[in-house]
Amino acid sequence: MQQEQTRVALVTGGASGLGRAAALALAARGDKVAVADLQRDGALSCAQEIVQAGGQAAALAIDVTDDASVERAFQEAEAALGPVDILVNSAGIMGVAPLLDYPIADWERILAVNVTGTFRCARRAGVGMAARGYGRIVNLASISGVRAGIGRAAYGTSKAAVIGLTRQLAMELGPLGITANAVAPGPVVTAMTADAYTPETRAAFEAMLPAGRLGTPEEIAEAIVFLASPGAGYINGHVLAVDGGYLAAGVNRTGSLSR
Repeated sequence: MQQEQTRVALVTGGASGLGRAAALALAARGDKVAVADLQRDGALSCAQEIVQAGGQAAALAIDVTDDASVERAFQEAEAALGPVDILVNSAGIMGVAPLLDYPIADWERILAVNVTGTFRCARRAGVGMAARGYGRIVNLASISGVRAGIGRAAYGTSKAAVIGLTRQLAMELGPLGITANAVAPGPVVTAMTADAYTPETRAAFEAMLPAGRLGTPEEIAEAIVFLASPGAGYINGHVLAVDGGYLAAGVNRTGSLSR
């Protein structure tokens, strides 16, 4: 059996949460991983964990809202590990506030990171991928980009835009040998989302979800690894909900019946 070629992955937001889980999972598969984050110390911690486990990794500082920072990060990744074959756009922020009181500065910051930052990195990665005729782009969307949630005007809108951008990338980059897909996580507790899950909201989600529980970052990472694999070459422009059945669920109690 022919051994699978080692690929180079760059993961934004790789210092923590879903990005860190994705970086570790890609490394476990055998990929070289550039862990990029605004917090370089966190990226370095993740990269060291990969190296200690026998993998290859580099830690990079990146600000996805800044062109020069993105360019520098990609150049450093290429110098350390080689051309980037896989991009995981996990860098993101969120904020919760009533729509009528939503601070415009928070709105603009969330869209700048979640949408424009995703576009900026995908465009930079796509240039090199197109030149080599191969690439995998996996964007982190959210079920909040599919179904609205109270207080999530900016976050939900940004993730809906990420879904639209993913389809646009698939349409334009597909003929160049590049796939672009999105993972839409359901309720998952990370450092970013922890404040949104009070005991009451967590219990409400668990009662509603067919899975009966919240997901883990590692479960989201498995979906990312699959979409980033050579075997996913005929999957393009897809939004994969990893949500415990959240989007499938409707009324879960009817009369005397309950699940």
